[in-house]
Amino acid sequence: MLGSGGDGREARPGVSEQSTLHPAPPFPLRGKRVWVAGHRGMAGSAIVRRLERENCEILTVGRDRVDLRRQAEVEAWMDDVRPDAVFLAAATVGGIHANNARPAEFLYDNLAIQNHVIHGAWKAGVGKLVFLGSSCIYPRMAPQPMSEDQLLTGPLEPTNQWYAVAKIAGIKLCQAYRRQYGCDFISAMPTNLYGAGDNFDLQQGHVAAALLAKIHRAKATGADTVELWGTGAPLREFLFVDDLADALVFLAERYSGEEHVNVGTGREISIRGLAELLAEVIGWRGEFRFDTSKPDGTPRKLMDVSRLTAMGWTAPTSLRDGFAQAYRWYADKLGTGELRGVA
Repeated sequence: MLGSGGDGREARPGVSEQSTLHPAPPFPLRGKRVWVAGHRGMAGSAIVRRLERENCEILTVGRDRVDLRRQAEVEAWMDDVRPDAVFLAAATVGGIHANNARPAEFLYDNLAIQNHVIHGAWKAGVGKLVFLGSSCIYPRMAPQPMSEDQLLTGPLEPTNQWYAVAKIAGIKLCQAYRRQYGCDFISAMPTNLYGAGDNFDLQQGHVAAALLAKIHRAKATGADTVELWGTGAPLREFLFVDDLADALVFLAERYSGEEHVNVGTGREISIRGLAELLAEVIGWRGEFRFDTSKPDGTPRKLMDVSRLTAMGWTAPTSLRDGFAQAYRWYADKLGTGELRGVA
């Protein structure tokens, strides 16, 4: 028998696993109070841009006012503002080097952030929560493309296991609150992101942003070569961050289910191919050299997006158009002091 919640609210029976496969009754965001947790990050800022078209009240709060790693601060703020919906995009993020160098931060920070926001959303009576995960939750050698049911079927990629474990815990926490309390909390797993607001630090950033920054610097300095980590052979999928934001609003309004939903394009490109595409977009004509002493990471990582496609959403932005927009944003911001972590 289910007991009452910690604050006296009665637990409600969860929805059966089979029934959660179906779209939910509409949950329009128009007119609602919507909190974007992590609004200053790449994904969070894109969600804010997308929500501006929904005629809703967008709620944000900075770390100087509320540290999401502190439960009391999170719950006090949520109790005060009473959001109707939450997009949980706040996270400690980075590439292979950052994951390897700061494993404790990646595990502790992300567990703390999502635990406090999800629990606080239940206590505050939030009507909808969208938890934002990552495709690194899947096993290193998962069959390709990776479908949602591949979760927890094999060992994780060691270079980002800390982040992956935290995100898997976030999925399970949303499922647990749905089962025990009937909360309409859903999870979306995006593939590799790029676009405005990315971290272009060559050591801490993700591969797409780091490549863009390296190639831009080579063009600016007249360098003939650019050195890249690994062999260039790994295959990756990339999603324009504004497309992600559109998909998340789509899911918030139309989906209610225990199962997480992959968000991507269903198309892949090698790291070498991505570097060559970026060289064309940036206008650099040089040679790439690959440092094979550095790790490649997961050999292939492609999302099976058939579940989201069947619901009626597909990514509208091509890789070339998306990176052209990303590079224009980067070039416009360069030198203004507005970019995070530019080498």
